[in-house]
Amino acid sequence: MSTQKPVATFDCYGTLIDFGLGNAVLPIIADRLDEVGTDHEVFLEHWRVIRFHAVAAGPYTRYQDLIALTLETTMLLHGAAYHPSYAEELLERVRGFTAFPEVPAALAEIADLGVEIAIITNSDRDLVPPHIRALEVDVDHVVTAEDSGWYKPRPGAFEYLFRVLDRDLSLVTHCAQGWDYDIMPTKKYGIDRVWINRAGLPGSDFYAPYTEMPDLTALPGYFRAKLAE
Repeated sequence: MSTQKPVATFDCYGTLIDFGLGNAVLPIIADRLDEVGTDHEVFLEHWRVIRFHAVAAGPYTRYQDLIALTLETTMLLHGAAYHPSYAEELLERVRGFTAFPEVPAALAEIADLGVEIAIITNSDRDLVPPHIRALEVDVDHVVTAEDSGWYKPRPGAFEYLFRVLDRDLSLVTHCAQGWDYDIMPTKKYGIDRVWINRAGLPGSDFYAPYTEMPDLTALPGYFRAKLAE
């Protein structure tokens, strides 16, 4: 093993970065949805499901292309007119997404405890840098879907991350908002998991044990207690 330091692995979007994809896209396409009488929330839910299918089904394609394709597909499903400029404008807005308010201080405190910070994200190498900078902390490892050739929740994404980290899995704690993308698929690895349940969604005993928090505020204390064991 190259190191035996503990590491906190994080999903980036929705966990650390306020990934308001629905709020970002609606001002761009709302007029097209209204033309055909499509309920906005119904559209966003269909888009969410279609995005999940796209990343889970494979083969791998760049996330920015996947965003454009799934947006076009969902608009086609609802009979709404699509133009490539919609995805281009959306991606520009995505690049400006910022961290949740408590995130930089929480990550800095965790790093000060001697815990490495790692990011595993369903993003592209050239899309994620502004979001890493928004964290305002040195990140030890960044693994994108473009690096691994796999999207979460596929096992290949996590197994690539573990090879990059190169340490016993007992030292890994995965912290993520995504129940379906992160918490469910990582149960089988036996690692500690913290569900950052920002939306207040119901969990499941089947995927226990995991620790649930509404945001990152209490996470430094969680690691402080772990290190004291």
